[in-house]
Amino acid sequence: MSKNTEIEGIIWRSTGSWYEVRSNEGQLYRCRLKGKFKIKGLKVTNPLAVGDKVIFHLEDTAENTGVISEILPRENYIIRKSVHKTAHGHLLACNIDQAILIVTLVMPRTSLGFIDRFLVSSESFRIPTVLLFNKCDLLDSESEAYQKEIMEMYEGLGYPCHSISALEKINLKAVDQLIEGKTSLISGHSGVGKSQLISEIIPELELATSEVSTFANKGVHTTTFAEMFEAKPGTYVIDSPGIKELGLMDMENEEISHYFPEMRELLGECKFHNCLHVNEPKCAVKDAVIAGEISESRFNSYLSMLENIDNRR
Repeated sequence: MSKNTEIEGIIWRSTGSWYEVRSNEGQLYRCRLKGKFKIKGLKVTNPLAVGDKVIFHLEDTAENTGVISEILPRENYIIRKSVHKTAHGHLLACNIDQAILIVTLVMPRTSLGFIDRFLVSSESFRIPTVLLFNKCDLLDSESEAYQKEIMEMYEGLGYPCHSISALEKINLKAVDQLIEGKTSLISGHSGVGKSQLISEIIPELELATSEVSTFANKGVHTTTFAEMFEAKPGTYVIDSPGIKELGLMDMENEEISHYFPEMRELLGECKFHNCLHVNEPKCAVKDAVIAGEISESRFNSYLSMLENIDNRR
């Protein structure tokens, strides 16, 4: 293949300055970006993310290195605020069929605020999202009852939920069925068991996993770069580094409630068309909270997003 030949591929792994690109024929190339890329209307710390479709040219045929010259239009993406650069976002993944958020209620505990922020991010691009409640083997009867209650709440909103244990291999067949024939982003806090789960789904990978540190029950990072894996032909999973906080990007206060399905159902029922559901009179959303039709935890998450408070407790 000559150096001038245009090759189309998918970003398979991102290490910051170099990208592993898989061509449509299945060949892997190590590529860099040509010059500085700016995505119109999108300030990001990483112009390319795993799942991006690109055009590249060979630079060194012996070394299988190339130069990326074009980023093809994205169907969707999941983005969060950059923790390092103000007013910039960080792309987690692009062109995915679904997002899978791994949640744990113990060792470490995932806050409902974090779950809701992730769901709002995926709702903004209509990306179907599934919640996997991992480490079910560590729950006592009280925690088990609480998890059941939380799962019922999210399932009632249209988000499928599964209780699993990656370590003890409990209910993993449900995960296999879930990812079949799709490209799935697997995300969550550090220490929730992303790498353990992916190692069970694709045993030959033997990904590095790490125990949760007992200090503050914080997870220890084992994934440092986002990476895509092929579970079987046509089935792909993207392992992303653990997220400590999830700030929302490019969202106006007026539109946040549109990404809460239970609030979206009440569009047009408030007295004021631009109601923010905070202290306006005759607000259908606040009435629904009082009536118990919208959960208080979800409403509190919504208020924290309006105030731009990262709810990590």
